[in-house]
Amino acid sequence: MKVMTTFAAIALGASLLATTAQAQEIERLNGAPTSPIATAVTVPPGYTTYYLSGVTPAVTNAAAPAGSPERFGDISAQTRSVLDNLKGTLTKLGLTFGDVVQAHIYMAPDPSRNGDMDFAGMNKVWLTEFGTPTQPNKPARVTVKIAALAAPGALIEIEMTAAKKK
Repeated sequence: MKVMTTFAAIALGASLLATTAQAQEIERLNGAPTSPIATAVTVPPGYTTYYLSGVTPAVTNAAAPAGSPERFGDISAQTRSVLDNLKGTLTKLGLTFGDVVQAHIYMAPDPSRNGDMDFAGMNKVWLTEFGTPTQPNKPARVTVKIAALAAPGALIEIEMTAAKKK
């Protein structure tokens, strides 16, 4: 009888632990309200993780010289193109930008800005999708300036990680 009681107690404890883990939600530690990103994001057990490959912008002006940013538009147009592409992938997976927990943004030098990257222009478009009244979730994020992207003339590439409760 004592073995049955011990076994029942272990089974009940394991059941409670599993229920507690499943009940946890993704936690986002947000910094300043005006920041476009979360300081940290915690994904508890019981979530599926999705890794989205990096996306560069679509060509919008095929008449522009090959390898020039004019083929893709300015940073606002390029960021919008990339986010729209990623949104399409997320939708196919049954996800939204609200499920994104981390993003890596790679930006190339912009010849029209003397080789500087247009960080503010990218963030302006970013904030139309993250930290809005209808989609308040912000992912952890890094933005780095690199020498160039694989798509000549592209100024931005974004990859994302998303998580959703199983």
